[in-house]
Amino acid sequence: MTAQPRPSAHPLPRNGYDVAEVRKDFPILSRQVHGKPLTYLDSAASAQKPRAVIDAMRRLMEEDYSNVHRGVHTLSQRSTDLYEAVRDKVAAFLNAPARETIVFTRNATEAFNLVAQSWGRTNLGPGDEIVLSEMEHHANIVPWQLLQAERGFAIKVAPVDDRGAFPMDRFVDLLGPRTKLVSLAHASNVLGTITPAAEIARICRERGITVMFDGSQAAVHMPVDMKAIDPDFYVFTGHKLYGPTGIGVLYGRRETLATMPPWQGGGDMIQSVSFKGTTFKEPPERFEAGTPPIIETIGLGAAIDYVTDLGMDAIGAHERALLHHATMRMEQLEGARIIGTAPGKAAILSFTIEGVHPHDIGSLLDRAGIAVRVGRHCAEPLMDRFGVGATARASFGLYNTVEEADRLVDAVKAVQEFFA
Repeated sequence: MTAQPRPSAHPLPRNGYDVAEVRKDFPILSRQVHGKPLTYLDSAASAQKPRAVIDAMRRLMEEDYSNVHRGVHTLSQRSTDLYEAVRDKVAAFLNAPARETIVFTRNATEAFNLVAQSWGRTNLGPGDEIVLSEMEHHANIVPWQLLQAERGFAIKVAPVDDRGAFPMDRFVDLLGPRTKLVSLAHASNVLGTITPAAEIARICRERGITVMFDGSQAAVHMPVDMKAIDPDFYVFTGHKLYGPTGIGVLYGRRETLATMPPWQGGGDMIQSVSFKGTTFKEPPERFEAGTPPIIETIGLGAAIDYVTDLGMDAIGAHERALLHHATMRMEQLEGARIIGTAPGKAAILSFTIEGVHPHDIGSLLDRAGIAVRVGRHCAEPLMDRFGVGATARASFGLYNTVEEADRLVDAVKAVQEFFA
């Protein structure tokens, strides 16, 4: 099935970027918090939604909604066409080789669990090893630990250096004849560090090692290309890509998916069922049991249209400029420590202030209308690595401005003065 042509979702030319016009597309950005204009710097946790996404989801519910794949009536066929068109959009967004490589999940966490419980349960056992890194999100740690307790394989951990960079030589040293899987963040949700995914995948391919990437932060800041990276698995989530919650994506190499048994059983993933046995559909349907997140999938499709119209390269350039500006100013604040200074990082600025708990930073910034994330960011091993209990994290998105970056640093300086 091929997605139908559509009008541009945004009037801006692909070679231009007008953040003032972009901001008009996000209704929530016009509100105030504590009497101050909202400065939303928490997109790494969950991004705000453009009107195009809101309208697409509402339009489906008002005009075309029905369950998908099962019905012969008009609404069911219409919903099915819209739903499956998003699979084509995702494949194009990732430059995946085929639509059959795209599996819809409820989030990135479910995608990791799917791979762990299907591929991992089939391929990992005593004596085997997998390699993660110090900067992984809990979603790329806990599913493997749960399986490890049952299957008895070993988990090795690739380090990051004091800047938060990913030393390739130390990673390669961990690979051996027993390494079956490497599963790494493409971009860290705390450090912003971007790993050389294509090089990592090439090294793993040469050694016969299955490789998986967490693209939840990478896919929102830069183009990601499955043909260029050539992983076995790649995951991302919709709500960080300006889409809704409740929808994620697992890309899987076609031949790899074909070898994997189902993880969840139920309707829509079967060929036939009897009490003598059940036969299953081919991927991706084999891994999409039950009624899928139909409305959320439509929202993801609208979000992909939106960022594609703006241009991922243009978005990335805009965000990098904001990060550079905020970093240069933050570095001038005595007592402020930036966690993660690797070159070429994504637009994430994690920091601490000497003598001030991150929760106090977050609360006082909130009083100034500034939304940042505070805590361990589902990355406790990384917090331990840098010797901090928690950090404050400002994450820039396609709608943020230089003025908002200045507002952040000025407010951090005011927090320092408050606690002086």
